Amino acid sequence: MIDDTHRIDAEVRLRPATTADAGSLADALTRSRAYMRPWEPLRPDFFYTEDGQRERLSGMLADRAGGRSMPWVLSDGQDRAIGSFTLNAIVLGSFHSAVLGYWVDVEYAGRGLATAAVRLICDLARDELRLHRIEAGTVLHNTASQRVLAKCGFEEFAVAPRYMHIDGEWRDHRLFQRLLHDGPVTGAPAVSGS
Repeated sequence: MIDDTHRIDAEVRLRPATTADAGSLADALTRSRAYMRPWEPLRPDFFYTEDGQRERLSGMLADRAGGRSMPWVLSDGQDRAIGSFTLNAIVLGSFHSAVLGYWVDVEYAGRGLATAAVRLICDLARDELRLHRIEAGTVLHNTASQRVLAKCGFEEFAVAPRYMHIDGEWRDHRLFQRLLHDGPVTGAPAVSGS
């Protein structure tokens, strides 16, 4: 179920994000700031604080309650957030699509956690949210994220020039998609408010 906690490995879980994750997200983002800089927008220092993350989470949870987003965190054995995965821009109607964004704490990178989480999210998006398609984009040289997407069944479908402002410049992006099913459009998504 979309609101359940799901095991990723022996100690790491994927679960819906809450405002209580603000402190541990701020810690993980601060630890990972230099590591993630080539893949992220330039952010003000406030973003890396507990208050900044609480504000961001409040917006994400409001979007979730409105059916526009589904935010999850990866949590460690002490239930501290060590990564974030979000289906954004959920659109229904004849589209039934969303955009996936994610990151994993530098101390947990390279363990296959992103791949396992993205696979699970694709299943949840298909079975619980009843989405047809998920899109994701990476800067051209983010080969690690491109490998995650390829392992999870995403296919590149375009290169978008100057697509997003990343690390201080408008950067070209490779765009990927995964079609989750070709069945009929059925029902509304199972996103509930928090």
